[in-house]
Amino acid sequence: MVIPVAVTDTVNRFVLGLQKEDFHLFEDGVEQNVAHFSGEDAPLSVGLVFDESGSMDYKLRTSREAAAQFLKALNRDDEAFLVEFGDSAKLSVGFTAHTEEIQSVLKNARPAGLTAMLDAINTGLHEMKKAKNPRKAIVIVSDGGDNHSQYTAAEIESLVREADVQIYAMGVFEPALSFGPTPEEISGPRLLSEIAAQSGGRAFAAAVPSDLPSVAARIAVELRNQYLLGYYPANQAKDGKYRKVELKLSQPPGITSPLKGHWRLGYYAPTQ
Repeated sequence: MVIPVAVTDTVNRFVLGLQKEDFHLFEDGVEQNVAHFSGEDAPLSVGLVFDESGSMDYKLRTSREAAAQFLKALNRDDEAFLVEFGDSAKLSVGFTAHTEEIQSVLKNARPAGLTAMLDAINTGLHEMKKAKNPRKAIVIVSDGGDNHSQYTAAEIESLVREADVQIYAMGVFEPALSFGPTPEEISGPRLLSEIAAQSGGRAFAAAVPSDLPSVAARIAVELRNQYLLGYYPANQAKDGKYRKVELKLSQPPGITSPLKGHWRLGYYAPTQ
């Protein structure tokens, strides 16, 4: 089992240089032996899930810029794919090391239709099964209001728990307009952050679209500055049950600020 962990201090700066003994990993309350530890930047397989529904109309240009900013931060050994969604979700570009292909497809994006965000996450999880790198992440660019998916939030949260994929979200949320946002737009931020938290990723909200490129850069930096903790679960039962993962950090000498870890909260055990 591999658990990526981002560690930050109280002002949200990444804390690098920690050692294996600074991490204590628990599964269902039982401490595990960390067999593999790396603070190195490992290659990444990443999926961009991009909202082109009608509600994204005037946010589209900055959303595109944010996607470009994120793709620029990828390394030569990384790979990426693109899922676009409005009324329905489609895989527009399968895994590629040539991220300019993704950017040229996004240039033709035209906002229209309703928002099938959950279906788009499902499409992304499906493509992620072809990933060649051990570190996997999906980055969603959306205003988060789903109103046209066949999948439910509970089904997608369950799939995210099963998949070994971190979910990050760049939420484009505006202050309430005078005529009032729809119920989906109100629940959007919460839905995105719930799905992200399950996976050890995070949801970042941009109050105005112009914040988006800096949010994209923040996510790219976080993905590049993670520790990888690998362990063989002490509980070898193939019972398909959900196992809760907890992490405790020792406070290393010389670091005065309290540390905060972000990690995947659990996984389903295999059944065979």
